[in-house]
Amino acid sequence: MRTILDGLNFSEGPRWHDGALWFSDMHAHRVIRTDLDGNAETVAVVDWDDPSGLGWLPDGRLLVVAMSTQKLLRQEPDGSMAEHADLSPLAIGDVNDMIVRSDGTAYIGDMGARIHAGGERQTAQTLMVAPDGSLSVGADGMEAPNGHILSPDEETLIVAESAAFRLTAFDVAPDGTLSNRRVYAELVPESNRAPVAPPDGICLDAEGAVWVADPLGLRVFRVLPGGEVTDSHDMAPKVPVACVLGGDDRRTLLICAADDWKKEVVTAAATGSIYATEATVPGVGKP
Repeated sequence: MRTILDGLNFSEGPRWHDGALWFSDMHAHRVIRTDLDGNAETVAVVDWDDPSGLGWLPDGRLLVVAMSTQKLLRQEPDGSMAEHADLSPLAIGDVNDMIVRSDGTAYIGDMGARIHAGGERQTAQTLMVAPDGSLSVGADGMEAPNGHILSPDEETLIVAESAAFRLTAFDVAPDGTLSNRRVYAELVPESNRAPVAPPDGICLDAEGAVWVADPLGLRVFRVLPGGEVTDSHDMAPKVPVACVLGGDDRRTLLICAADDWKKEVVTAAATGSIYATEATVPGVGKP
């Protein structure tokens, strides 16, 4: 395990895109791009909200989820941020992670609660934004849908249901609608460190296994369809929240982690980092 970057507030939503790692430094209100040597630059600023999930339209424009204002933002060629879609008519809580199909259809997790404001969590949904910005519910009855994955053929969507401790899969129709909901893997804790294993950010490899960031278990692990765990990396005392397979051969597992997940803690001291380790099986699909 090596450190690619440190001194971050809270890194989230990692994506390997155009030969670089992109991620949101959420509570610093910026999107960062870096190479694997740690040569980083800020590529977008969302100073009125916390940016989270990232994706791209077919023409290359960046999409950014703005969590508490419940907006999907679009970066224009001049660097300005425009509203691509208003999610608030349907959103129940903070909107968080996102994946975007090659046609521009975006799937966004509605967490069902205001994560940093407390309050009771409600059963929520994965929202779907069509390429023209129109909004609909992709899947309802979801338990804190967090990380999202698209298979290489974009015909399968996998969602990390954090509050249900499972990965859930859907078939994706040509028009982007979702059907055939099914359990991809039930997740269990590895030790007595935590009673449950809530999945946060996730990514897919060429054998159909999913790498999962487990912020309560302080680990990232690789799970096969059905639930068998084949690999696990202990991140303690760091709290891992997301991961992606990147690098030229997509065999570098890149992990977002910090000392805590609470906003007031991570904004008081910049303990967030990006870590890297090598994986045997390369990544596929998105992210």
